[in-house]
Amino acid sequence: MPATSSSVGSGAAGAALFADSDSRKYRYFDPKGQRATHYEDMTVDVQPDPERYLIQDWIISFADGKGAYVKQNTAAQSSNWHAFRAPDQEWERTHYQRQSKIETMVQSVINNARKSGAPKTFDKAWVKILQTQLGGWKHAEFGLGTSLMQAQRYGYTQMINNATLTNSSYKLRLAQDITLYLAEIGMDLSGWDDELGKKTWLEDKNWQGTREAVETIMGATDYLEQYFAINIIFEPLVGEAFRSGFLMQIAAANHDFITPAVISAAEADYERNLANTIDLMHLLANDEKHGATNKKLFQGWVKKHGALADKAAIGLQPIWSMPHSKPVAFADVRAKSEERIGQILGELGLKR
Repeated sequence: MPATSSSVGSGAAGAALFADSDSRKYRYFDPKGQRATHYEDMTVDVQPDPERYLIQDWIISFADGKGAYVKQNTAAQSSNWHAFRAPDQEWERTHYQRQSKIETMVQSVINNARKSGAPKTFDKAWVKILQTQLGGWKHAEFGLGTSLMQAQRYGYTQMINNATLTNSSYKLRLAQDITLYLAEIGMDLSGWDDELGKKTWLEDKNWQGTREAVETIMGATDYLEQYFAINIIFEPLVGEAFRSGFLMQIAAANHDFITPAVISAAEADYERNLANTIDLMHLLANDEKHGATNKKLFQGWVKKHGALADKAAIGLQPIWSMPHSKPVAFADVRAKSEERIGQILGELGLKR
């Protein structure tokens, strides 16, 4: 491993050899591939670390003496926190571009649907479901997005924080999309009540398991536990089941071709977030020094949050019987969820 200014005790020119000491690229890290990607140039070592380059220790410290970032913000351990690279290669510019494209698409779908009078053709029972059940789900998305926003502050490297923060942004965008979507189609439907979603989330017994699961994640003090619980456990067992297994498959059968388009981006979001999470957790689970300890920790998270996600999913089962047209059964969706989480955990060497 090349020497760093921290290891030689000097920041003078030529005192240490870096990855590109002999080039004009001014890069201080080893790229994952033969050449550094734009994503790596924008994220790797942007966040300082006394173990790498800050010979004067942290520039900013808290009153208790702790530096701006500490490894103890998670119970997981790593031989090299800087090894992680997000598979989706997303950084600030690409993230804003992607979010903008999604918002343009969603708004276009809603505008065109309203111009054609599509909301008025929705099945009456489905209109009620959108107000209550989809209106309730936006609170779950908002809670998870808020949790990830908190988690990203405590990650030890910019690469981890970037992946966590973009994940948060996706969740908050979806919560906003749902809110605006329901408000806009509500203007075309008589008797529409925007408050039913909140009432459902707070009072409907079917949703209290989901509330418990989400609020438990929000209350966790370990940022990697929050990241793990959301993408490895909650999403395959509850999130995908509700979005893909209910909304996207049942909407069309009830004369609603708008909702699936509004929700569809969230499924692509999750695939990116899942890939990032698996990559990070795989690194930690196979760490040469701390792998066994991390796997034991992760297995505990699976048990804790798996039980809450199971309770949440089973609690939502009655929703599948609410529409007039029921092309998909809850049992089939649940079976797919079990298969999905089995595959995800298998990649990490974990079990249900």
